[in-house]
Amino acid sequence: MAIVVNKPLPEFEAVATGDIKVSNTSHMGQVVVLYFYPKDNTPGCTTEAMQFRDKYKDFVKAGAEVFGVSRDNMKSHDDFKAKLELPFELVADTEEKLCHMFGVVKNKIMYGKKVKGIERSTFLVGPDGILVQEWRGLKVPGHVDEVLKAVKALKHQVKKVA
Repeated sequence: MAIVVNKPLPEFEAVATGDIKVSNTSHMGQVVVLYFYPKDNTPGCTTEAMQFRDKYKDFVKAGAEVFGVSRDNMKSHDDFKAKLELPFELVADTEEKLCHMFGVVKNKIMYGKKVKGIERSTFLVGPDGILVQEWRGLKVPGHVDEVLKAVKALKHQVKKVA
């Protein structure tokens, strides 16, 4: 089942580092940022993870939890997390269930060959489990600030409604 902005996320369950279970209902009441990235320990993915790390306190202050998602296995994630001292968990989507659900698996050309890869994308889920915003095929510079701005705006909207 595909995801749609302004609709609840379909049912899913995944395991993240720290033996954390992440599902469509596991973080109700919290804003969730799911960012999909191609591969641990690659230049762009390392930069993106470090930017989320450096702004993590601001995300938490704004009421959000951050999760990185890639097809890497748990051992790779544990090493990547330790190496960069990431304060958030990483989801090991080795079977590509989440990647397909969120539609981030794309055909790419790498060294002249067609390969299936993950399109760098971020999804913002509201405290009610509804997908609020998505960024697809994004570039790393400035992206984390843009997501944080959207989280803060969402927190502001939630306060108005409450």
